[in-house]
Amino acid sequence: MTKFISIAISFLILVQSFHIGIGEIVELDELIEHAQFHSEEYGDNFLVFLSKHYGELKAEHSQKHQEEQEEHEEMPFQHQAHTVTLSAFVLNEAFLYTSTPEFRMDSATNYFYQASYSLFEKDGPFQPPRHA
Repeated sequence: MTKFISIAISFLILVQSFHIGIGEIVELDELIEHAQFHSEEYGDNFLVFLSKHYGELKAEHSQKHQEEQEEHEEMPFQHQAHTVTLSAFVLNEAFLYTSTPEFRMDSATNYFYQASYSLFEKDGPFQPPRHA
């Protein structure tokens, strides 16, 4: 079970590193419909279609087909976002912070308890405090 959980979390981290969100998954049907349109209209196979919309032929295709610009914006993976995260954790062994609590004892007390010395009572945890 732990192997399954670790594999699932690893897969989740992998998918998130590609910045694939729910929006892109929902827009995959637009990608398929537009690929079918290119297949029928221009005779492009899927790899040429990907090259025209995501690869080397993207600039040329967008200049020639300005009328399809709205459809191109609705396709997945067109929205570019860049996230920079810097996590720095530095251990410096030269400086070790050790804190010792300081207790201040006043010599003058307001309450003083004197224990009775009878033999009938036993010392135990349920006796009142001797110094307050």
